[in-house]
Amino acid sequence: MNNPDNTNNTTFETYNMPDYLDYLEAEAIFIIREAAAQFKNTVILFSGGKDSATVTHLAHKAFFPAPVPFALLHIDTGHNFKEVLKFRDQTAERYHMKLWIASVEDSIKQGRVKDEEGYDASRIALQSVSLLDAISNYKIEACIGGARRDEEKARAKERVFSHRDILGRWNPQHQRPELWHLYNTRKNEGEHFRVFPLSNWTELDVWNYIKRENIALPSLYFSHERKVFRRNGIWFADEGIIPLMPGEVSETHMVRFRTVGDVTSSGATLSNAATIDEVIHEILQSNTSERGGRADDKRSENSMEQRKREGYF
Repeated sequence: MNNPDNTNNTTFETYNMPDYLDYLEAEAIFIIREAAAQFKNTVILFSGGKDSATVTHLAHKAFFPAPVPFALLHIDTGHNFKEVLKFRDQTAERYHMKLWIASVEDSIKQGRVKDEEGYDASRIALQSVSLLDAISNYKIEACIGGARRDEEKARAKERVFSHRDILGRWNPQHQRPELWHLYNTRKNEGEHFRVFPLSNWTELDVWNYIKRENIALPSLYFSHERKVFRRNGIWFADEGIIPLMPGEVSETHMVRFRTVGDVTSSGATLSNAATIDEVIHEILQSNTSERGGRADDKRSENSMEQRKREGYF
């Protein structure tokens, strides 16, 4: 019989489809919890950048209402932005986490490394020794980092659970399979792992998640007035750390930073993006990579991979 009211008597339950960020978040939290379950002493490598801030927030969500069972480990080059150091301390306080600091300056004074000299001197590569010393001193079994595969070709080779040998070295040719999210965490005494919960995220994913979760960031990520100078196509902050060469002039511009290392490695972007929405819009319009302004990546075609082989992040 025809229904004269032309109504459908079938009842359907309505529900909200999960946002794609929910899937990324769930995967990252699973990885973080797996690291906590598999290793005795785990830390979060905290650079003060947006990715390590996101990882720290995810760790907080992973164990809430219990405290995060990790310390924050920061490798201080001595050439960090003051905004990053302030944010680092605020983050440790906000999440009630221990803060361990390994100093490149101390490594230099101890004769463990030699400070670079010359035109493009930087302490970025020197961080590896300070990091490996901290891993040994604190008996760390796993370091959780914010590296993503979309950032750089060497990082694209990393597994989620990336094995390091007793000397802290990474061998890209001896990667362990990770099928169906099954992670091989077997290690020998003295070896350790680097763990990357954001492996499958992109720069845009991170910013969309930061917006959704209202994650605090250092002010460097948003447009501000700063003295900068141009070198090899990169705008560097004029903080009195990098000596200006003949012909280089300090100028004042509105800039922001897409990726944050120390002063010697982080290139600024000319930008008026002062809010998260404006940053997201800028990223969508950009035709350059996030690490296009990282001077340390431009030393050679395989500079990142070589540093990683020697123990770098």
